[in-house]
Amino acid sequence: MEITGRITKDATVCKVNGDREVVNFSIAINDRYKPKGASEFKKIVTYIECSYWLSSKIAQWLKKGALVELFGRIGCNAYIGSDTQAHGSLTFHTSHVKILSFPKGVQDNTTMDTQSDKDPDDLPF
Repeated sequence: MEITGRITKDATVCKVNGDREVVNFSIAINDRYKPKGASEFKKIVTYIECSYWLSSKIAQWLKKGALVELFGRIGCNAYIGSDTQAHGSLTFHTSHVKILSFPKGVQDNTTMDTQSDKDPDDLPF
């Protein structure tokens, strides 16, 4: 699956089980439509939590405002909150990140692609 959106806050790196690292970030996807009989468009913003497990080095590039194209799969989390109500959330498990544009103030406007970031000796086969 492919999604494109803007990063809502700088990415963070979290350690899991002491040795693995995951990059967590959130994106906003803007959409709009014109309701039947209306003269103005209605805007919809969808926020999606994302995780990237392949390399924590990408976190330095995932800054608020960057436009990214993500490839991966959607995961669903269901849990009972402290209010004893059922809650759910979506997480996009990202396998490939492509930065389409950097936020204002970042000097480097080069497109960064995580596939070129891979070391050929680090492949699983």
